[in-house]
Amino acid sequence: MRRRAGLEGDAQAETKEDFVKVRRSDLERLTTEVMQLRDFLPKILNGDILWTFQKLDAVESSMEKKEEELEQLKMDCEHFRARLEAAQADCMREKKEKLDLRQHLHEAKQQLLQQAEYCTEMGAAVCTLLWGVSSNEEAVKTILGGSKAAKFFTITAQTMESFVKSLSEDMKQQDLDSDENQFVLALAGIVTNVAALACGREFLVTSSRELLDTMVHLLGDMKPGLCTKFKVLMLMSLYNVSINLKGLKYISESPGFIPLLWWLLNDPDTEVCLHVLRLLQSVILEPEVLAKSASEMRDTLPFQRIIALTKSRNADLQALAKELLEDLKILEYEA
Repeated sequence: MRRRAGLEGDAQAETKEDFVKVRRSDLERLTTEVMQLRDFLPKILNGDILWTFQKLDAVESSMEKKEEELEQLKMDCEHFRARLEAAQADCMREKKEKLDLRQHLHEAKQQLLQQAEYCTEMGAAVCTLLWGVSSNEEAVKTILGGSKAAKFFTITAQTMESFVKSLSEDMKQQDLDSDENQFVLALAGIVTNVAALACGREFLVTSSRELLDTMVHLLGDMKPGLCTKFKVLMLMSLYNVSINLKGLKYISESPGFIPLLWWLLNDPDTEVCLHVLRLLQSVILEPEVLAKSASEMRDTLPFQRIIALTKSRNADLQALAKELLEDLKILEYEA
């Protein structure tokens, strides 16, 4: 009985808690407001929710697109990274190859330099010996009778020209002891000795005109006071060739020959001036050649320079200058 009484008490307590007393007017107002909410809330919420969902869809689509783009960028990045690594590897390989090539080039240059020095030293030694041998007439005839004589004089012209081109602009004096200098001096000496013989002059005029042209040209290229011994040997060669009438005609008809003689007369070296006057005398004493050059000589002749040479301390130069002044009087009759 006590247990049943307890259950009934609990039921009554729950009933009191489940129900609340309110006024009818308040209930009716609450009901009206609830009905209004039921009518208007869906209309308001539906539009906002729809717009929100649409925006959400758009955002999701955009995010998916961005994720795809990001993934593509990652792939591109990996691709470019791979290409970069490959390019770097190629670059390192090429650098190594270039370093190897530079090393090989340096070694080749050193070998070439050594070979050039050896060839120059050998050429200087051989040509110096040949220079001495060429003072013998029979030796010269033997040389000219060989199949390589014309080739030798062609190479001689090329070597002389290369030597003059190698002279620096600011060179004050030539190293007379260098192999290069001794080489070209020996070559010029050989030509001088060959031209001292009638058979040699004839050979040079007929088969080695390139050498004669080169010597005339080189005499005009070298500055006054530079390589005087080389100049003297070339002037001696040209003088020896001028003993041959064909040789004199060929030399005197070279473009700018007469002005070249006047220019060479200004060289401070007395030996150069002496051999210029000897060559000039050859032209003056040959009537056929003088007839072609008289007008140019008469108009450009540096009388004052020749007169100054008559007062030179060098006895040979002084005597030749005085003799030449007498020879030049013929120009008055040529007029």
